[in-house]
Parts: sequence; structure tokens; C-alpha cells
Amino acid sequence: MRETKINRPIILGIVGDSATGKTTISQGIAEILGADRCTVICVDDYHKFNRQQRAQQQISALDPKGNYIDIFEQHLALMRRGEPVLKPVYNHERGELGVPEYIQPKEFVICEGLLGYATRKARDCFDVKIFLDPQEDLRVKWKIHRDTHKRGYSREEVRDSLEKRRGDSPAFIEPQRVFADMVIRFHEEGKARKGDDQHLNVDLILRPTLPHPDLSPLLGGAERGELHLELARDRDGKPVDVLEINGALRDDQAEKMEDLLWSLVPEAGHLRSHVGAFESDDGRSTSHPLALTQLLVAYHMVKAEHGVHAI
Repeated sequence: MRETKINRPIILGIVGDSATGKTTISQGIAEILGADRCTVICVDDYHKFNRQQRAQQQISALDPKGNYIDIFEQHLALMRRGEPVLKPVYNHERGELGVPEYIQPKEFVICEGLLGYATRKARDCFDVKIFLDPQEDLRVKWKIHRDTHKRGYSREEVRDSLEKRRGDSPAFIEPQRVFADMVIRFHEEGKARKGDDQHLNVDLILRPTLPHPDLSPLLGGAERGELHLELARDRDGKPVDVLEINGALRDDQAEKMEDLLWSLVPEAGHLRSHVGAFESDDGRSTSHPLALTQLLVAYHMVKAEHGVHAI
């Protein structure tokens, strides 16, 4: 297939519930593609109300009625054409709306947030769509850590918020999962070490809406239990490929796998030292399953830029 570079920004969507790892994934992909080539947008900036107003109206940030989804749609369409937008700003630490920010989209635009796929108009603007669906116990742990360390909440306030939002995620967030080209699920089952985010397993659900790379060289070089690819049925009964990456990968094994994926993204090889990094209780750590996940997403962004699409 002949590749023709697309002369417009390539847009990636990363959607998931609160504290599913959206920022970690998006920052890693931006590092791979080159921060100077990426514009990163937080969809949560399109909140209509500040934290106090949401509490008074008894509406959560997950509810589309509390967000300017129509303005987000307009801005996505403009950025896809390479045109600038005056993006709203929401300060998560203070829970306040800020001064709008002038955004000129670069070669790649990464949009991460709660409601990126809430409407057809928005979905049609994305070249690659990702949904994050980690094990619920992990998400709760990540949310408590983030909100108590970065957003000024107490543990009790976070747990109270989780309880109040219990019905919002099934109603507003989870229905967007079906529109993703790739679903990413980090989990601790099997040989993953409990409480060790560095060695989490990850299952990547690969839908045929994108032309995924040939992973047979990876599978052929992997030992039993390290990497597994199988044809399965997703929740909606449709056939998908599921790539399972074991968190117990040795460094040398993971590096071989990463080398293959880096060879598919040669434009970004000089940036490989940043891939797979995340913030942990002990500071900054690196995860091989996270690195492989970020690389696979970056591969699709580069291929989209060069006009490679599913038939």
C-alpha cells in the first residue's frame, strides 16, 4: 500500500473514567511522537461549572449536561482543519474555571478526558480512538492517590465522591467504550505483583477498525506466558484480537519487544528513553507493559499521518 502523508493534524482520543491513567498514557505518547509536534488537550477543560456549582446543582463532571460538548465538537473540527481555537481551561487543583487558552494545533493532537466520544460529531474527528478500562480496584487506588496528593481532597472525600458517582460511569462513560479502536485494560490478575504498578499485566483489545501491525515476530520470540494473542469476543459479541502482555516480563525480554515496535516508528527513535514512565509512590518509575502500550498507540498515529487506514 502506498503511503501519502496527510496534510492536517492527526487527532488521537483517549477516553476513560476518572483516574484510569489518561494523562499518563497521553504524556507518554506525546514523548514518543515528540512534544514539540504534539498539542495535548484535556476534554475536562470544557466543564460548564466549577466544583462548587456542581455540588450545588448535584451534578457530576461525568454528566454531559455539565460540559460544553457542542463547543468541544466545534473545536475538534477546527483543529482537524489546522485552525486555532480559544480553549476553555479548568483548574483541577482548585476546581475553578480559568482564563481561556489560545491553541494552534500541531502535527498531532491528543485529546484526553471523560467525554471525548459522547457524540457522533466528536467521534468523527478522531483518527485513532483509545478507551482505558483498568481493573476497578486499581482505578480506585489511583484516584485516591491522585486526589489526595494533587487536588487537596481527604481520603474520606474521595471515597464519598466515588460513591456519589457510582451510577454516572455506567450511564455516561462506559457506553463510549464501544467506539474505541483499542481498549486498554491494566490488571493485577495472574502473576502480577499485588500493589506493584510497575509490573501490572495489560490486555489490549484490538478492533478491526484499525490496521494493526504484524505482531508475529514478537509472539515468536516470546516465552510462554509473556505475550499472548488470541481471537476473542468482546462484550458486544463482536470478534476482536486480544494481546495479553505479562507484567513479569524481564528487562531483556521487554527490550526485544520494544525494539520491534520502535522499528515501526523510526521517526521517534531518539525519544525512546521517555517511554513507559509513570508517577508512583516512590517517585518516577518505568513499566514495560505501559511502554509497549504507548508504542502501539504511537504506531497508529504515525501510520494515520501517512494515510494508512483500515479497509
